[in-house]
Amino acid sequence: MSETPKAKPVFRVKPNAIEQIFGRRKAVIGVIHSLALPGSPDYDGQPISEIIDFAVAEAERYKAGGVDGLIVENHGDIPFAKPNNLGPETAASMAVMTDAVRRATGIPVGVNVLANGAIQAIAVAKAAGAAFVRVNQWSNAYVANEGLMDGPAGEAARYRAYLRARDIKIFADVHVKHGAHAITGDRTIQELARDNEFFDADVAIATGQRTGDSATMEELQTIDSGTSLPVAVGSGVTPDNVGDIFSVADAVIVASYLKRDGVWWNPVDPERLNVFMQAVNKARS
Repeated sequence: MSETPKAKPVFRVKPNAIEQIFGRRKAVIGVIHSLALPGSPDYDGQPISEIIDFAVAEAERYKAGGVDGLIVENHGDIPFAKPNNLGPETAASMAVMTDAVRRATGIPVGVNVLANGAIQAIAVAKAAGAAFVRVNQWSNAYVANEGLMDGPAGEAARYRAYLRARDIKIFADVHVKHGAHAITGDRTIQELARDNEFFDADVAIATGQRTGDSATMEELQTIDSGTSLPVAVGSGVTPDNVGDIFSVADAVIVASYLKRDGVWWNPVDPERLNVFMQAVNKARS
């Protein structure tokens, strides 16, 4: 007699955030890796108008290619990886750029942050009309290594409470590789996925530690079995595997497939994006 499959854990029933935001359960999200903004350490004096024009052009290429939404990220996680370097000029520039992308495309837009950029993220996302925030290390560092409510973990919990009050959805990374950029302690991938749910995230993103890493199908299935949240895949998605990934996940991020020569911030290649979207549409049908 075969065993009955175990039901996925449910902390609190909530609507599927992927479907809510993008209007479909198998969504494709592009990433705009912007040029360095005024006030950030790598800023080279380029006029903000040119930086915004670059981001909008990227967004329009993505939209023409058929993506369902976009994430705006200042390259190298600046300003949010080092919030002490973030002044009002950088935050305002990020908000203006993200708002310009949203207005130009009319599709849902999110902002990429780290969990230690709480106040800045709230200001930028709200000012830009962002629908969601992608948070690296949402629970991985703060819950697994710092305890539940003290220190940075308490800040993470308060961060989520602020964002919930502002109707901004949380897309939280579940890192599948150990290392300095993915502090996981001795917790299993499934436990990390449950941590994200405990702290009231809306989407769990399966992702790697650094450029080139990605979740295997086994790791993706483990994350999916550890949470009742919708699952997205943040890296390593290609035309060859997107059909298999969509058998588990509700959304994929296309950015890693579009990079060239190991570089993220090349302009979007419409032909390469078209190849990817053809595979997506075949998987959806």
